[in-house]
Amino acid sequence: MAQSHAERHDHPDLEGMRTFGFWIYLMTDVMIFGTFFAAYIVLRGNTNGGPGPAELFELSGIIASTFILLTSSYTCGLALLAMHKGNLRALIGWLGITALLGAIFIGLEVSEFAHMVREGATMGTSAFLSAFYTLVGTHGLHVLIGLVWMMVVMFQLAKRGITPVTKRKVNVISLFWHFLDVVWIFVFTVVYLMGVS
Repeated sequence: MAQSHAERHDHPDLEGMRTFGFWIYLMTDVMIFGTFFAAYIVLRGNTNGGPGPAELFELSGIIASTFILLTSSYTCGLALLAMHKGNLRALIGWLGITALLGAIFIGLEVSEFAHMVREGATMGTSAFLSAFYTLVGTHGLHVLIGLVWMMVVMFQLAKRGITPVTKRKVNVISLFWHFLDVVWIFVFTVVYLMGVS
């Protein structure tokens, strides 16, 4: 009995280590987005005679996108509450609603980009637009990755139920999703609100 107790202490907590590894990844993402924000702030006035933020951004659509993404953060929180109560069906349901809201957000962003490209505001038009598409597009790509990841976790939950492994995965995807919402608040403020003011 003493030996098995010692063995338990010799082996690292793999789920804890994986969560810690995710925190390290998240810190690298903070640095990436910080770099993109800095580049955008420096280049936002370099329009090369082309359209600037005030001419391009339609704030009503961006406010709708923001509301949808922030609502998805709330539903993601409800999924976590359901998991802590051991309610598998509610957990999968709330994750599904979160994924649906995320997909709507992506659809609105793709629509915004397509509209801007039709207006002639492409990534090669100016340094401002290069920085804009890089920053906002990178965030959108992260949301898309989060959607795929969330669907994989939902499939694993449906197959295996709530286990220590699936709990860790739900906690990590929730952390990732809330991080993306925080980044979007900065995007909304720095890119859109400051752009149209």
